[in-house]
Amino acid sequence: QVQLVESGGGAVQAGGSLRLSCTASVRTVITWYMAWFREAPGKEREFVGAIASSGGVTAYGDSVKGRFTLSRDNAKNTVYLQMNSLNPEDTAVYYCATLRRWGERSATSASNWGQGTQVTVSS
Repeated sequence: QVQLVESGGGAVQAGGSLRLSCTASVRTVITWYMAWFREAPGKEREFVGAIASSGGVTAYGDSVKGRFTLSRDNAKNTVYLQMNSLNPEDTAVYYCATLRRWGERSATSASNWGQGTQVTVSS
């Protein structure tokens, strides 16, 4: 059973930055596609981005493209989400998960969800 643990969330003012981390409990995660999703109150869970196992290929949702950057350190079983130029619309609980296939962006296609970390951006 894979466990993913997110950390790094918090409160920040608009224009600020945060870096989220997602650490896996098993080494085999380094061969998987990893993704971040977010869920704001009253909204559906939204695709934020995904990173391939090598870390060399990434994909982003339209609302975060150009502001958020994914990276991974396979030696630490960890994926990072660097978030810059944050705005209040980025306020949500952020989750990491594994993807079965590259290119999938629906939350229903993800597995092994972490518990989430809250990000709050004030104006």
